Amino acid sequence: MRGAAQRPVALALQGGGAHGAFTWGVLDELLQRDDLRIEALSGTSAGAMNAIVLAHGLLDGGPAGAREALHRFWHAVSQQMPAGAIRPARSDDEVPSLHPAAQALLQWTRLLSPYALNPLNLNPLRGLLESQIDFERLRASRGPQLFIAATNANTGQLRLFRRHELSVEAALASACLPMVMQAVEIDGEPYWDGGYAANPALLPLVCEGTAPDLLIVTLNPRVFGELPRTASRIQQRALEIGFNACFLHELRWLLQLQTLARQGAWRGWGWRRRVAALRVHVIEADEQLAGLPLHTKLIPHRPFLETLRDRGRAQAQAWLAQQGQAIGQHSSADLAALLGAGALPPGPDAAPA
Repeated sequence: MRGAAQRPVALALQGGGAHGAFTWGVLDELLQRDDLRIEALSGTSAGAMNAIVLAHGLLDGGPAGAREALHRFWHAVSQQMPAGAIRPARSDDEVPSLHPAAQALLQWTRLLSPYALNPLNLNPLRGLLESQIDFERLRASRGPQLFIAATNANTGQLRLFRRHELSVEAALASACLPMVMQAVEIDGEPYWDGGYAANPALLPLVCEGTAPDLLIVTLNPRVFGELPRTASRIQQRALEIGFNACFLHELRWLLQLQTLARQGAWRGWGWRRRVAALRVHVIEADEQLAGLPLHTKLIPHRPFLETLRDRGRAQAQAWLAQQGQAIGQHSSADLAALLGAGALPPGPDAAPA
């Protein structure tokens, strides 16, 4: 793609723990495209880590520096799990699992809070981020807009940390699972994982960004399959639905705003033309991550992470080959179809059923 005119794009990156390595692969492929320019990034949890690391890597060497930074970050993540805590997969058809002792410790998080289990509030991710990210430099530098989501633990409200506000605390807040880690305090307020309020935040990319194309990289499935009937699987499904609900809600809002703007509503509204003209694209992980148990989001085993990276890269390559030319031309995602029946309210002429 050498010499091609660059097409600006905003990226929205979902969270998903270790499954965020899939997004690493997607980003690795996108960063090799000379015809694309990343103007803004919105991320939650693992998506926030990918966004921050990518933006910082751009400072040290453009797209190549960002690719190297992502590789370095995820390699370091794979070294955080204590030796022996993971049982590696024995074949390509298996996935890694936690050692029974690690599973037992995880079970204790259902009975004891992190304030009891981890009174010193040790978080290996803090040291990793501090060693790889110069947040002061990131805040002061120019580059893609950043929107990092966290959830106020006392109000449930979304808190977005923009580029000039970023710190290691903001990054940790976005990825703070409350059953595992103590809340992260910022300006006297406690914060939990951003996935409870936005996974990821879309509207800031529309209202504050300038890129005419929005590319969403999802990790959570839209359709989960058969109904769970065991207690553990019901709990897993409820958790997955909870982390996806805010994303679907925001996607529905975007669809409704676009529909009304294209129908001529809010003619004096400054964002009307931008909302109406916004082109939306989605790279989904459904097929690539289908069947992976929820516990694999907690397993940063290097071979597993690299497998997810390779799947993400392959998915991005396939999407770019099939849909990539739509960027700068038209939406490749049908939001109404993605959201299904009931995505839009009935029109004024609709009769009650």
